Amino acid sequence: MLVREAKLLTGLKEQYKALDEAIRTAQFIRNKCVRYWMDNRGAGKPSLYVHSKDLAKEFDFAKKLNSTARQASAERAWSSISSFYSRCRKGDKKKGYPQFKKHCRSVEYKQSGWKLSGDCMQITFTDGFKAGTFSVFCNGETREDLHRLKINRVRVVRRADGYYAQFLFDGDRKEEGDFTGNVIGLDLGLRYFYKDQNDNAVEYPKFLRKAEKRLKRQQRRLSKRFALGAKPQSNNYHKARIRLGKCHLKVQRQRKDWAVKLARCVVTSNDVVVYEDLKIQNMVKNHHLAKSISDASWYQFTQWLDYFGKIWDKAVVSVSPNFTSQDCSNCGFRVKKTLSTRTHKCPKCHTEICRDTNAALNILKKGMSILGSEYQQYSTQGHWETASKDETRGRDFRLC
Repeated sequence: MLVREAKLLTGLKEQYKALDEAIRTAQFIRNKCVRYWMDNRGAGKPSLYVHSKDLAKEFDFAKKLNSTARQASAERAWSSISSFYSRCRKGDKKKGYPQFKKHCRSVEYKQSGWKLSGDCMQITFTDGFKAGTFSVFCNGETREDLHRLKINRVRVVRRADGYYAQFLFDGDRKEEGDFTGNVIGLDLGLRYFYKDQNDNAVEYPKFLRKAEKRLKRQQRRLSKRFALGAKPQSNNYHKARIRLGKCHLKVQRQRKDWAVKLARCVVTSNDVVVYEDLKIQNMVKNHHLAKSISDASWYQFTQWLDYFGKIWDKAVVSVSPNFTSQDCSNCGFRVKKTLSTRTHKCPKCHTEICRDTNAALNILKKGMSILGSEYQQYSTQGHWETASKDETRGRDFRLC
C-alpha cells in the first residue's frame, strides 16, 4: 500500500472546527468499541461493526460521521485488541492491554464521505459535519498518483502547523534498487551515528541539540502566559502552545527526512545490511544519555532500513548486540571494556582497532551466519577468493 500526503488549505475557521469534531467523534467511537469489548469478552470484529452502527442510533453527533468512518474507527479498536491477543499468544511480558485514547489526531474515511475534484486540486468532505471544500497542496509526484491510482482511503490528520490529508493507494513504489554485490555491517552509536566494517563513519546532525535554545525560549513564553494568570483556554496561551508545537514538529520532520535519506542510501548501495537490534527502551533509562539516545533516533532509521529492504528485495538483518564490542573480530577473545574505552586491544592476537569498527565486523559476521552465507573479498586479480580473518579488517566485503 502506498501513502501520499497533502496539506489542506484555504479553509475557514468553521471548517477546521468541523474537522476537529469529526476527529473527536472518531475517537469517541473507537473508545466505545474498546469498552464494548471489555464488557463482552469474546466479541469479534463484526460485533464492533454492529456496535458502531448502534452508537449512531443512540447519539446524534455520532450519526453525523460517515458510516465508513465509523467502521474505520471500529477497525482501529480491533487493531489494538488483536495486537493484544497476538502478544498474549507469543508470551510477551508486556501484553499491551487496549487503552482508551485521550488525544486522537486523525479520522479515516473509506470510499464515501469525501469527493476529489476532477483536477485533484480540491477535496470536499460530504458527511454530516459539513466541513466543506479544501484546497489540496502537494508535490507533483503526489498529484500524478492522485490522477493515476485508485484511492482506497482518505485519512485527515491534525498537526501543530495545520491539517493534512493522507491518501492510501493500492500501488507500490515505482523505483527499484539495483543489486551491487556489497554487504555492510552497522554499529550504531552516539560518537558516530554508525560505523561500518570498513571504518566508514556517519555523524548525526543532532537536530534536538541545535533547536534546544529555540525550544526553551518558546517553553518560557508558554509558562509565562500561564504564570501571569492567563487561562489555559485563552488565545494567548493557545498561540504560545501552537508555536511550541511547531518547533517540536520541525525537529521531528528533520529527523525523519534525515533517517529516510540515509536508510535509502545504505540499502541502495548494498545487497545485505546487518545492524544491531538495540533495546532502546532500556537504554534511555540512563538519564545521562537519554536525550542523546532519543535525538539519535536509531529506531526510526532501522525501521526505514527494513522498509526499503522489503520493497527492493534486499536482505536487511538485525542481530543481537550482545558482546559485539567486547569480542575480538580477529580471534574471538573477549576483552572487557568500559564505555569510555574507544580502542579495541586484544592481548591474545595483538589486534588494535577502533572499538566501533570491531563491533561492526562482529555484527556483519553474525548477520552472515544467520543468512548462511560467507563473506568474501574481491581481489585485485579479478577473481573471488576467500578472505582470511587477518585480511577481513578494513576491506570491501561482498556476498558470494
